[in-house]
Amino acid sequence: VQLQASGGGLVQAGGSLRLSCVASGGTFSTYTMGWFRQAPGKEREFVAAITWSGSRLNYPDSVKGRFTISRDNAKNTMYLQMNSLKPEDTAVYYCARHLRGSYYTHSAYDYWGQGTQVTVSS
Repeated sequence: VQLQASGGGLVQAGGSLRLSCVASGGTFSTYTMGWFRQAPGKEREFVAAITWSGSRLNYPDSVKGRFTISRDNAKNTMYLQMNSLKPEDTAVYYCARHLRGSYYTHSAYDYWGQGTQVTVSS
């Protein structure tokens, strides 16, 4: 299984970005998928997750109301729409495939994309 994340970049505070994660080599449509992020010097943080059927898990307060996760199983692709971006959203964003355990814990995910950098300037 390979996951390819893209869509990051430099954006001003208040702006928007849409991240994409394309999966290949596996059965994308039957797995819960998630987004995590990691800022320099910080632990990897849960951002969002979506079940195979499109149900969204609870977002953390840090992104609730601003970020929206979605997926298109026909395209083996997951998205993260990020609006009203803040400087504290600056991080490398990773997509991952859930294997077992808590959806909110990075250790529950088995395959990871390479990450895409999101930088929000103030």
